[in-house]
Amino acid sequence: MKIAFYGSSLLSAYWNGAATYYRGLLRALSERGYDITFYEPDAYSRQDHRDIDPPDWCTCVVYPATREGLLGAVAEARNADIVVKASGVGYEDDALAALLLDNAAPDALKVYWDVDAPATLAELAAAPDHPLNRMIGRFDLVLTYGGGPPVVDAYRAAGARDCVPIYNALDPATHHPVPPDPRFAADLAFLGNRLPDRERRVESFFLEPAASVLRARFLLGGAGWDGKPMSDNVRYVGHLGTADHNAFNTSPKAVLNISRESMARTGFSPATRVFEAAGAGACLITDAWEGIELFLVPGEEVLVARDGQDVADILQGLSPARAEAIGKAALARVLAEHTYAQRAVIADNLFHEQHSLRRCATMRERAV
Repeated sequence: MKIAFYGSSLLSAYWNGAATYYRGLLRALSERGYDITFYEPDAYSRQDHRDIDPPDWCTCVVYPATREGLLGAVAEARNADIVVKASGVGYEDDALAALLLDNAAPDALKVYWDVDAPATLAELAAAPDHPLNRMIGRFDLVLTYGGGPPVVDAYRAAGARDCVPIYNALDPATHHPVPPDPRFAADLAFLGNRLPDRERRVESFFLEPAASVLRARFLLGGAGWDGKPMSDNVRYVGHLGTADHNAFNTSPKAVLNISRESMARTGFSPATRVFEAAGAGACLITDAWEGIELFLVPGEEVLVARDGQDVADILQGLSPARAEAIGKAALARVLAEHTYAQRAVIADNLFHEQHSLRRCATMRERAV
């Protein structure tokens, strides 16, 4: 089947945390026989910061972030068996959703794929007249990369026909153990862009522990942290392309995951960084959120911190031997249960089931 997928960017991870998810899942779907075209707007300077070449498992179409460019990209939707509108595309999202719903073939499966469901649902709840509130029921299926029961219930209450989480996962071909790199040597490292609903949590879980454990070395990566006050034992390395992520994860004694506020509050929302770190065999410390035990066993495959003091205490009591053991256990778990190949099986089954239902419904409509 042909998939027309409209998302933020497949080619660039620059200010685009969904890139790892798109790449892992779409490659796995391609290996299951799907013919995929990914449409992304030339927006936010992402094309100036590409970190992969166009892959051979997916056709990539970059369209101008203009009305004409949007209309040209949307016109291709009519040739697809499955049309996917992702959240947060970055240019005229509401218009894109409406145009895709109108331009998809009558028997095509229409999917809304939300890569930031807590934020989307909060926006919809705050604005009853939001265009997506009127459109969500026209999609055959809502998929999300996290959120669990709270998100599923909220989307169904908002009018979605059905909602299924397809969680973040690991692509072992891109995220895997590598030798340590001196550039990223540290006791604790955190990689994440500076975002409004994450910044206070980064202060609490990373910068404050750094200021209280001055003999330890802390490493900060990600865009936007220039000018942020931090103690002298924090080294900032700026934006890192995905080619450096494995070394960033394997070189420190431990790495830290800090969820955005909305995702921590909702729970069941493991970030791509969780699986990147586990896939590299890193010892991961994560902030506490409901549902973590569905993915990794606390105390054995991941260390969980309720606040910055917990981070400081864990770090000071963490021996290199225990850090290595936790990293090995996490790697074994994600390889066994949390790869994109396994997630693709879920998506594949849903697509075939829903596509059959959609075709039957279309045939009934035509008969009437």
